[in-house]
Amino acid sequence: MSSIRIFKHHIHTPHIVLGAIETAICFFSVYFGSFIRFGETISIEEEDLFPLTIRAVSFSVILVISMTSLGVYQSHLREGLLGMTLRTAASFLFASILLTMVFYLVPGLFFGRGIFAFAMICAFVMIIMVRYLYFNNVDQTLLQRRILVLGAGERANVIAERLRRKIDTKGFEIFGFLHRQGEVDEVKNFPVLINEQPLVEFALENKIDEIVVAVNDRRRGLPIDELLDCKIQGIDVIDIVDFFEREIQRIELDLFQPSSMVFSDGFNRGIVRQGSKRALDLSVSVVMFVLASPILLMAALAIRIEDGRKTPIFYSQERVGLDGKTFNVLKFRSMITDAEKSGAQWAQVNDARITKVGGFLRKYRIDELPQLLNVLKGEMSLVGPRPERPEFVNEFNLKIPYYDKRHQVKPGVTGWAQINYPYGACDEDARQKLQYDLYYAKNHSLFMDLLVIVQTVETVLYDGQ
Repeated sequence: MSSIRIFKHHIHTPHIVLGAIETAICFFSVYFGSFIRFGETISIEEEDLFPLTIRAVSFSVILVISMTSLGVYQSHLREGLLGMTLRTAASFLFASILLTMVFYLVPGLFFGRGIFAFAMICAFVMIIMVRYLYFNNVDQTLLQRRILVLGAGERANVIAERLRRKIDTKGFEIFGFLHRQGEVDEVKNFPVLINEQPLVEFALENKIDEIVVAVNDRRRGLPIDELLDCKIQGIDVIDIVDFFEREIQRIELDLFQPSSMVFSDGFNRGIVRQGSKRALDLSVSVVMFVLASPILLMAALAIRIEDGRKTPIFYSQERVGLDGKTFNVLKFRSMITDAEKSGAQWAQVNDARITKVGGFLRKYRIDELPQLLNVLKGEMSLVGPRPERPEFVNEFNLKIPYYDKRHQVKPGVTGWAQINYPYGACDEDARQKLQYDLYYAKNHSLFMDLLVIVQTVETVLYDGQ
């Protein structure tokens, strides 16, 4: 399989395998550190094996969370081995800070400076070695599915155009695009195949693992009996919309068909899901509010120092929330007081209305922290589509199909679109972000919320540079 679906969210199989291997490396690095320090792995200062196991688990979990938060497992990274090494080193530094905090709060988990140092060095060296092998072998050949695209016309060409780079096809290999009678072939970057034998024989002969249905007209060009034969023989058959959803974790508007959503799972608004989401919002928001209180005070003070005592610190603005209902979102003021005297408008890069302090607050997303109060009030969630202003929503509803569907979940302080797409300020950016918002609205879960929260750290650190 090129991916495994965990709580509805697609995770690429190579990344799962890599994460499991690296978790094991981090775990056994603690035993290696104990062996180097004491000459044995059974005891630490006359304590039995069980405490060491718990310490090794906490060590490995925090290291993997740190690497995830700094984007080490992101499928879209194109930094190469050197860039990944630097990113991994930064994640180890971040993990050291987190572990120091954990050891301070729970002293019983600390296993000594000597073991800690040896374990960190061992884990880092082994992970870099594993990643070298991953980049040069596993990522290119193993665990890849052999895919045949049924169709070579306009619809199929979307795959050829959007998945041209090697980085885009990590989990699969496109064998070719199969010509369909009555279609005009438009695929240029991949082989277009002609087949005169039964489809199932052709697929088995060429060791096809999966067929992606991308014909232009499914009513007249879909060989349903032949596809059924392939399915019976163990060859997976998937629609192009589901294929893109799985591989790039977004819903392609160009290919979107309401009927495919009607008969698929997702868009869960059950009591259990809503309860778990609210519990996460409340618990994490309270912790974040307490931990961020010094930053909040310094931000408020900086705004006052720059703009004077009579200027407002906070900025309240009407936004569209769940089911299209409006609410007032709270932010630190980052623009001059009369920034919108001419009416609502997009914030632009190097916008002259942004103050010096506001520029810093925006760069590191500090201006968004007061929205934790909106989360506590239940108007927002920690994770969800970013809330837009009614003026822009009305405009987008006319220009962008299905834009109103993003309001089926609560808006969020951060979101799937925010960690996958750079900051945008135009209609096309709104359209691109909608594809990620729809994916989240369809597949959101507690697991996905936790994943977005962790990966937001990487977005803030790297986008803020």
